[in-house]
Amino acid sequence: MDQEAQCIMQCEEPNTMLIVDDTILNRMVLSKIFQGNYRIETAENGQDGLKFLLDHPHEICAVLLDVVMPVMGGMELLRLLKGTNLLQQIPVFLITAETSGAVVEEAYTLGVMDVINKPVVPHVVERRVNSVIELFQARRRLGNQVERQQSELLQQAQRIAELSFGMVEALSTAIEFRSGESGGHVRRIRSITELMLRHTELGEGLDEDEITQIALAAVMHDVGKIAIPDAILNKPGKLTKEEFDIMKTHTVQGSILLSRIPQMREHSAYRYAHDIALHHHERWDGGGYPDGLKGDQISIWAQIVSIADVYDALVSKRVYKEAYGFDKAMDMICRGECGHFNPRLLDCFLSVEGRLRCMYRCKNKKR
Repeated sequence: MDQEAQCIMQCEEPNTMLIVDDTILNRMVLSKIFQGNYRIETAENGQDGLKFLLDHPHEICAVLLDVVMPVMGGMELLRLLKGTNLLQQIPVFLITAETSGAVVEEAYTLGVMDVINKPVVPHVVERRVNSVIELFQARRRLGNQVERQQSELLQQAQRIAELSFGMVEALSTAIEFRSGESGGHVRRIRSITELMLRHTELGEGLDEDEITQIALAAVMHDVGKIAIPDAILNKPGKLTKEEFDIMKTHTVQGSILLSRIPQMREHSAYRYAHDIALHHHERWDGGGYPDGLKGDQISIWAQIVSIADVYDALVSKRVYKEAYGFDKAMDMICRGECGHFNPRLLDCFLSVEGRLRCMYRCKNKKR
């Protein structure tokens, strides 16, 4: 059965009653009582009944079960079903001449809904069985409605998350355009961050959702540049010390900006974004800014974005320089010309840098 057909079947109300009894007369009597309301299936012993149950779990609305039968009795069948969730989905009625208190007590413990004594009184058994079936059907409809509502809420949350990401990426890209960039920088930083987390040991211990949130947060690393004057942001030559001091404030400005957006503070990526915006210019030896963090004081995601940011700046054209070749960029990074990086971070970056070259070349061809 394909997935679509199974889904349709699960959404329909089950309407098959399974009667498990080794005596043909008992099966005929019970069938006659319920055949006007349900499709009837019968089994002569617990083994055949169990097989039908397992083969058609979504079609059965109730099971009428005898106790004493050849091959497999009713109590043995109940014990086997106890290990499944079928007794929570399908009401089982023990219809028996067995009057032992121990049998009845065990039957209820195993999960039967009712114990009906033989010989049955038709209108009594019909009323008792129908009432429980209606209760199970109402509970099932309520459960399906709750599942639909949860699914709708999940889809709505996903749409909101996608919208939030789109707005954040748009803001970050707009800031890039202010500095004369093409808008691809933030997307490349996101791609590099995600690649390193997924394909190096740096992502160990992080689940899929955390990696996605960190990659999203990487997009926002330079949002603080919105507070930097155009004359400094777009200066074609080297910045003076005073100008560079102003440029360095984009880290603090970015963290402040993110903290002042209520919707951003509620976003699951916020803690990563705030940290990355503030600390992506920190360096392993403590020579970075704004806090002079050193070594493992710098989070691994801020370290990853730091080296990704440097790499992209070197191999891309900027208002103050032409693009460097990949080999020269890697030589500058490894020799510490762009600040000192965590040796472990460098090793991981080197292990994926070949993939990055392919990524850049492919994107350049598409332009």
